[in-house]
Amino acid sequence: RRQNAGYFCYADKKENEENTKMTIEKTLNGTELTIALIGRLDTTTAPQLEAELKQNISGVEKLVLNFAALEYLSSAGLRVLLAAQKVMNKQGEMIIRNVNETIAEIFEVTGFSDILTME
Repeated sequence: RRQNAGYFCYADKKENEENTKMTIEKTLNGTELTIALIGRLDTTTAPQLEAELKQNISGVEKLVLNFAALEYLSSAGLRVLLAAQKVMNKQGEMIIRNVNETIAEIFEVTGFSDILTME
C-alpha cells in the first residue's frame, strides 16, 4: 500500500502476482530431469515447485536444477530444495547449476553449500 496525497492507494493484485511469479521449465531425458526456475522461489511459489517435484521425481536418477534465471530464494524455497536433496540422496544425485552470486551467498550463510552440489 502506498500513501499518496492524503489517501491510500493499493497496488494492483496483478502487480503483486508479477512480483511473486515463478515459471518452471522441465525436460526429462531418460532418467535425468532438468528443471529451470525463472523468477522467485519464495513462500508463494515454493508449493508449486514442491508439487512439480513430487509429481515428476519418481524414477529420476539425476535431478538438475538450473538457477540461471532465478532471482530470489527464501527459506520456503530452501526447505523444498532440502526435501528434494533427501529424496535424491536415496535414488541418485541432485545438481544445481548457474547459481548467481546472491543465491550462492544464501547457500553459504545457511550452510546449504555444504549439502548441495553446485556446478
